[in-house]
Amino acid sequence: MKLAIFGATGRTGVPLVQQALDAGHEVVALVRNPAKMTIKNARLSLIQGDIMNAADVEKVISADVSAVIAVHAPSKESPKTLLTSAADNILATMKRHKVKRIIYMTGAGVDMPGDKPKLINHVIKFALKTMAGDVLKQSEEAVRKVQNSGLDWTIVRVPMLNEDPHSGKYRVGMVGVGTGPRLSRADAADFILSALKDSKYLGQSPVISN
Repeated sequence: MKLAIFGATGRTGVPLVQQALDAGHEVVALVRNPAKMTIKNARLSLIQGDIMNAADVEKVISADVSAVIAVHAPSKESPKTLLTSAADNILATMKRHKVKRIIYMTGAGVDMPGDKPKLINHVIKFALKTMAGDVLKQSEEAVRKVQNSGLDWTIVRVPMLNEDPHSGKYRVGMVGVGTGPRLSRADAADFILSALKDSKYLGQSPVISN
């Protein structure tokens, strides 16, 4: 497959790109600073640009792209509309080029029907709202845009991410249902790529954890 990846130089993006290449995929990625990409591969194309610029997004998503994967996340310096503007640009460009499949990663703090939060989940959600309420609100808006896009979407919700090694072993459930509080970034990448192989998680928003 040819995959368009956003957030490729981030801490989840790098293992995602590496695993995608290891699996034989071709990857094209929009990056602000190509020098941050540590991976060199003939099947990896880096396009320098800004995800908030629709013309730059247009350089990455083309009719021959099989799927779009979005694992970008705002930093402290990011504009308050980064996630929503990025979602608008990505979705509009996908529709223009008739690319149907998107996998979008967000935090487990974004509520979904089927969640059954326990006390610890409520505590984490309260802390998230207190420390990063703007990011949570952006995330919720961006996710709704993806869900209402009419595309073949999967929302991958993740808890606290860490740098533990790639195990290939993780649980898939909902908040408070069969999942835990942590996930390695490498295993997040593993699940994202595995979800491309079939339609099991089309139109679903599972939580993934170790």
